[in-house]
Amino acid sequence: MKRWVWGLTVLVMIAVLVGCSGGGDSRDEVLSQSWSDIEASAKGSLVKFYMYGGQSEVNQWIDSYVAEEVKKQYGITLVRVPIGADTVIKKLVAAKNGGDNSDAIDLFWVNGKNFRAARDNELLFGPFTEKLPNFVKYVDKRIAAYDFGYSVDGYEAPLGRTQFVFEYDSRVVKNPPKNYMQLLKWVAENPGRFTYPAPPDFTGSAFVRQAFYSMAGGPVRFEAGWDKAKYDNAAPRVWEYLDEMKPYLWRAGMEYPESSSELDAMFASGEILISMAYGPQHASQKIRGKEFSPEVRTYVMDEGTLFNMHFVAIPKISANKAGAMVVANFLLSPDAQVSKFKPESWGDYPALQLNALTKEHWDAFAAVERDESTLDPDMLAKKSVPEIGAEYVEALEKGWNKHIK
Repeated sequence: MKRWVWGLTVLVMIAVLVGCSGGGDSRDEVLSQSWSDIEASAKGSLVKFYMYGGQSEVNQWIDSYVAEEVKKQYGITLVRVPIGADTVIKKLVAAKNGGDNSDAIDLFWVNGKNFRAARDNELLFGPFTEKLPNFVKYVDKRIAAYDFGYSVDGYEAPLGRTQFVFEYDSRVVKNPPKNYMQLLKWVAENPGRFTYPAPPDFTGSAFVRQAFYSMAGGPVRFEAGWDKAKYDNAAPRVWEYLDEMKPYLWRAGMEYPESSSELDAMFASGEILISMAYGPQHASQKIRGKEFSPEVRTYVMDEGTLFNMHFVAIPKISANKAGAMVVANFLLSPDAQVSKFKPESWGDYPALQLNALTKEHWDAFAAVERDESTLDPDMLAKKSVPEIGAEYVEALEKGWNKHIK
């Protein structure tokens, strides 16, 4: 285990929003209050947090540390509801169109195309982030300004930062491929020992996006937003690349894992030799849980690696917006972010500007240990490339199903 001190500016803030308390407060009523009044009105309330429930360590961190701290500090009862963002959007649309909203949603974990869908359908409360003292004090507003190329405008608050990595067993793979052309060559020389989850699985979709950047010459051309002509010009290159790789994949590309958890199981059993994850500490957590060999290592392509922020948002139908904002502010606190960063808790990278921290909190982050399977955060920061816009994500996922699957 290695101690490390990192000098990387990251930001996180998690907005957790509210459940029920003295009646439905309107946008103007909540946002016009002082922070002390917001805290006072949140006391004793219930916050329902809807979030993807497929990561046990995340569930445990929310149910234990977060729930216990907001109860102790603010008298708020936090209830986690294991429902993902795509389903939440459907529920919110139904409520807006006159459906039942008796099971009101106070906060939900969201990013990318689901956030855009929520904004396009005017489902969200806000802008609220500038009311949160910890957001104002610790968050780099430039990094938090966009979610998959879509302007946030204060309607969601960052929860954490993550990056796409590859994983390999160093006992078997001595020199892993360091760019996508080398990967194609390696796959052809090791037939059946590589695959990726079928999009729209998040990890599989990220692999395709990385390949798209590689074949199209990087992200710069696509930073200005959706451009159909640019997409139509670049996309055939990635389909040609993936089609050339397909016969050498696991089961000759006739099947693909349906999820990243299925890919993890295949990698753990040795069925495939190189895997991937959208999380720099994923391998460390799997080693800690004795699912992966201690010899598993993580690496990124020389061309760079995708990074993104994940966020939380407050629906308009939330009956306890004040309580939601208080929980969000707590989740942005240095104490919560240090707890979340520890591999034994979640391992999620923080989203705070370290130069805004006190020495005590700086030292707390520096004391978090990194094992040999996890890359140095400074190196990851240097290799990071921004996520592509949500329109490109949707087009690539549809294109993969049409041209590759």
